Amino acid sequence: MTTFHIKLTGIVQGVGFRPFVARTAAAHHICGTVANKGPYVEVFAQGSRADCTDFQNAIKDNPPPRAIILHIETEELSDAAAPSFSDFQIIESAREQGPIYVSPDIATCDACAKELYDPANRRYLHPFINCTDCGPRLTIETSAPYDRERTTMANFPMCNECAAEYHDPHSRRYDAQPVCCNHCGPEVFLLGSNLRGADAITAARQALINGKIIAIKGIGGFHLACDATNEQAVATLRKRKHRPKKPFALMASDLAAIERVAIIESDAQKTLLTGHQKPILLLRKRPDSPIPAKVAPDNEKLGLMLPYAPVQMLLFHNPIDGLDDRMPRLLVMTSGNPSGAPICHTDEEAQEALGSIADLILTHSRPIRLRADDTVLDWHEGSPYPIRRSRGYAPLPIYFDVAPKKAQILAIGGELKNTFALARGPLIYPSAYVGDTTDLRTVLALKDSIRLMASLLDIHPELIACDLHPRYNTTAVAHELADDLGIPVFPVQHHYAHILSCLAENDCHEPVLGIALDGTGYGPDGTIWGGEILLAGLDGYTRLASIDPFDQAGGDKAPREPWRIAIAMLRTAKLSDEATIVDTLHLCTKQQYAAQTFLLDRHLNTVTSTSAGRLFDAVSALLGICTTPTYEGEAAIRLQATAEAWAAAHPTEASSIAGDTPKLPITSTTAEPLRLPTQQLFNGLAARRLAALGCKNGDTPDRLAYAFHAGLARLLVTVCKTLRDSTSLTTVALSGGVFQNTLLLTLTKQALAAADFLVLTHHQVPPNDGGLCLGQAAAALYHLSQNHANPSSTANKRLSTRPRKTKGSFSKCV
Repeated sequence: MTTFHIKLTGIVQGVGFRPFVARTAAAHHICGTVANKGPYVEVFAQGSRADCTDFQNAIKDNPPPRAIILHIETEELSDAAAPSFSDFQIIESAREQGPIYVSPDIATCDACAKELYDPANRRYLHPFINCTDCGPRLTIETSAPYDRERTTMANFPMCNECAAEYHDPHSRRYDAQPVCCNHCGPEVFLLGSNLRGADAITAARQALINGKIIAIKGIGGFHLACDATNEQAVATLRKRKHRPKKPFALMASDLAAIERVAIIESDAQKTLLTGHQKPILLLRKRPDSPIPAKVAPDNEKLGLMLPYAPVQMLLFHNPIDGLDDRMPRLLVMTSGNPSGAPICHTDEEAQEALGSIADLILTHSRPIRLRADDTVLDWHEGSPYPIRRSRGYAPLPIYFDVAPKKAQILAIGGELKNTFALARGPLIYPSAYVGDTTDLRTVLALKDSIRLMASLLDIHPELIACDLHPRYNTTAVAHELADDLGIPVFPVQHHYAHILSCLAENDCHEPVLGIALDGTGYGPDGTIWGGEILLAGLDGYTRLASIDPFDQAGGDKAPREPWRIAIAMLRTAKLSDEATIVDTLHLCTKQQYAAQTFLLDRHLNTVTSTSAGRLFDAVSALLGICTTPTYEGEAAIRLQATAEAWAAAHPTEASSIAGDTPKLPITSTTAEPLRLPTQQLFNGLAARRLAALGCKNGDTPDRLAYAFHAGLARLLVTVCKTLRDSTSLTTVALSGGVFQNTLLLTLTKQALAAADFLVLTHHQVPPNDGGLCLGQAAAALYHLSQNHANPSSTANKRLSTRPRKTKGSFSKCV
């Protein structure tokens, strides 16, 4: 008789792993135990050597569908050290110190979906049906390890039948923590009404049919929904939510409904849409799509997803109320929150924030402990390209081995599109999407999420990383937490963090040329950075180049009114007929022009900027595409969409423009970084735009939009070639929110590859500020590794500290 002690690490909690091990043990005549230890699953396996070998191979080769085994540690015990077992049991979990893997929430599996609509099944039409392969995980967990009593399902004792399944090794719900049924589980109901259960769902369906707006509580928070094909309903939702043009996400009843409105380009996209994560995927709209333009104005893409929770499935199809034939197959399904605030996750929040927007609020009695908004993915080069990483993906860790295993840090993330990260040794856990922390409600949500995630992961930071900007709310949160914990703050420059995030997810430890293009980042020189080329490595960065600086007047109004940037760049061009050009292009009124030039000429309320985001805004205004956006990024999004539409209609000419864009000289001075002549690029576009006015065969705005993308890509490649000669670096990392623009990404990446560069891009975290926390975490972990290796190192100069208190815990300070 042989006994093995086995430790398995990875996503092995909340995915039916222990029941799977127990069933596998029975199939291979193994006695012993399996327990969840928090950082790992522990197995004692006793049997013949052959059976034990087959047992271990079966675990390694055929784990549960949602499990991810990262490491297996096996020790053969001596007869003297081995316990004696008479059977195989799942035993009580016991928490231990070490890395922890928390499972993301998992969409309803096919087996549960089939049972949901089986009249003979006792969970027929049960809005909370789940099993070991699906259901809520992260959003209901209150502490680790993952067991029912440490989830919000602890409020719902199992009935005898559910308990029998829970304890039956042959059941699909063996040891499934959220298991429940219509008799013992949570209940759906209409807030402020006596309607509950099936009656509440029917009332919500009838409201959607009638063109009403409803709020729906799902797995990670509330959504606002209406009939996506009802133009008046969509317009009403926009008016009530104060969201004039920002695209709405859509939820379709099934894949066929998606294919009626959008183009699914590959089997890989189908697999992603129907898989267990079910993100929002951006797909090209069909020309004959019945979706009204108000759903995604001036946008050729629709964000589409399939139902991932039983209550959503029941909204589309509920055979007992006779409404299926009238029920819309496509619903607007947008985050349930006021503009700028985090997604609502309690009835109280929904009543206060959504009561004036929704006609009905369909909620349920299972508490959501941690918010998780929907993940949003674009598609690039045959693979998903992240825009927002959240439900279904967070908090899966990213492995980046740069620090001692015991090193523990918190990275606060950025001000906008905030996510934070906790790290222990090589494992960095980015959080679900939090939101824009310019809103104090989001700041409170950030603090609460940090406290809970630190508890779940059993991480006690010794360092807190944050953005270098001294006036960000996230910087204030970092200092507040650091003061209470008695630990240092580690500021990381914004664009350096962008590049490190790309290095970390590509497991790159070597220095690179990093191109960081975004809207705003605090530069150490006191200016606004945003179009930067850095020599970046784990030990620091050097600013080698940037786009041409320009004046940005009007304070916070400049990003919201791109015509201001266009006028500033026209003024820099020193054109003799500038005022006539502004008037001819209808950039603004004469009064606005006079006020803007007054500020620029006197440098009042004006800052110097190298923001690539604002450059895109200026070009969008110059070409008459978008002068006054209604949401962040609209001007650049519409510029990209215009350029792509032109390229699709003129593929041969687009290829010629991409290859033949004139090479502009890269300039520098002895004391300053190289300058990409983006001002000259802008001047050329302005001249061509003016020449085309009134000329039938001249450059059209859409052609010039494409020429701008091609020209900027050419400049980026040219400067990389120049810098390769002086640095010998042949790897380029592309990051920053501007690289959400997949047209610029494609043009730049293809040209760099053609010039024999290795190009690193994002695949796991967004290129925008939602990925900053990963880069901050990488910088902080490397700093700790250097301090551990050399305690007397002067690297501490980068730390920001305040008078220390006795080291505390998050539960006390948040």
